[in-house]
Amino acid sequence: MKVAVVGATGMVGEVMLKVLEERNFPVTELIPVASERSVGKTLTYKGKDYTVVGLETAVSMRPDIALFSAGGGTSLEWAPKFAEVGTTVVDNSSAWRMDPTKKLVVPEINASELTKDDKIIANPNCSTIQLVMALNPLHKKYKMKRVIVSTYQSVSGTGVKAVRQLENEIAGVEGEMAYPYPIGRNALPHCDVFEENGYTKEEMKLAREPQKIMNDRTFSVSATAVRIPTAGGHSESVNVEFENDFNLADVRKLLSQTPGVVVQDNTDTNTYPMPIFAHDKDEVFVGRIRRDETQPNTLNMWIVADNLRKGAATNTIQIAEYLIEHNLV
Repeated sequence: MKVAVVGATGMVGEVMLKVLEERNFPVTELIPVASERSVGKTLTYKGKDYTVVGLETAVSMRPDIALFSAGGGTSLEWAPKFAEVGTTVVDNSSAWRMDPTKKLVVPEINASELTKDDKIIANPNCSTIQLVMALNPLHKKYKMKRVIVSTYQSVSGTGVKAVRQLENEIAGVEGEMAYPYPIGRNALPHCDVFEENGYTKEEMKLAREPQKIMNDRTFSVSATAVRIPTAGGHSESVNVEFENDFNLADVRKLLSQTPGVVVQDNTDTNTYPMPIFAHDKDEVFVGRIRRDETQPNTLNMWIVADNLRKGAATNTIQIAEYLIEHNLV
């Protein structure tokens, strides 16, 4: 199994390599790929050194699978070139997510839709993944009408430059700014760029992607995405209106029985999800589960996950694992 990791020297790429190793993914030949400025560098995987190659070289090596985390422009240009030589691409950028000809996959929810013909598969937005992991089982049972979500997203979602900005601010050092304002001791209601409707791109991803993943347009999602000064892990405050009523004990049971979801919900012991506990874990954590007392059939909950793992690298690799398991590559 020849596996290319495109964007191998970036934040998500580094986590991909770590997750491939942890999960003992069946790599017989690793091809680390990055931009021209990183070509020739070496990186270590399972105790062995590998030389970083450029995209053209990687395509000529015809990998079985290419895991992409190198930005939308790179994906739009290069994913089709890999697909042409028979490689199956799992892409972590936003480039292909809303393309009607491409699948948008969270393995626990819709991997069964994948076929051998899917040569470019989209990995959803990090905030979307943790949201649908909790919403999907509840939607199946109680049928969602409307979801209102406010996100509290870590600087690692922006990239290494943003992590450096936060670290510099904590240390009191002048440095390069990833954001238009300081992020330390602050909260920026501004994730990604603003669109004409006044929402950011991140907010519109949260509105559109869940409908595609769950193959259902009968519910709507309205989002506000906020960047906060945490180094890793995204949190979400979620309000869900259902068509049918629910019992809170049943909701907790249903979520705790969902693969990949962990319920942390005991106010007596101050047990609730937090980014500091989700760090380096692959599960999605759900807590603060309570009824919205202002209107019928409506639930409030708090969802946290490591955005670089289940929100990016782990989900990408789980897709690749499914492809191998079902002989689709």
